[in-house]
Amino acid sequence: MSDIIEPQSSAQEVDTKISNIIYILFLINIILPLAALVGVIMAYVNKSDAPDILKSHYQFQIRTFWIGMLYSFISILLMAIFIGWLMIIFTLIWWIVRNVKGLQLLSKQAPVPNPTSWMFG
Repeated sequence: MSDIIEPQSSAQEVDTKISNIIYILFLINIILPLAALVGVIMAYVNKSDAPDILKSHYQFQIRTFWIGMLYSFISILLMAIFIGWLMIIFTLIWWIVRNVKGLQLLSKQAPVPNPTSWMFG
């Protein structure tokens, strides 16, 4: 009688549910304001005891929130002139790309390579 030993993966899988929820809340924020606020609070609460892979995502999410707030604030200030409308469009595209990229990396169980980036990570 031989026991079959299943190969173990070299990388231990981490539970990414909360980080996924945060990215989804950030995307829902486009339609339902304040959803991102809930998401950033969740990121702050969970980042201290998270594995390294998730710490990079939480840092990326926190920075996405605050940089997005800064870009939005500047855009609103400049709406009196045409450039503000263009900046709002840029901010919306930036927000979507950054969150989709984070979701893709998370689905691969990969950390964000540069979580402190101001652009797309």
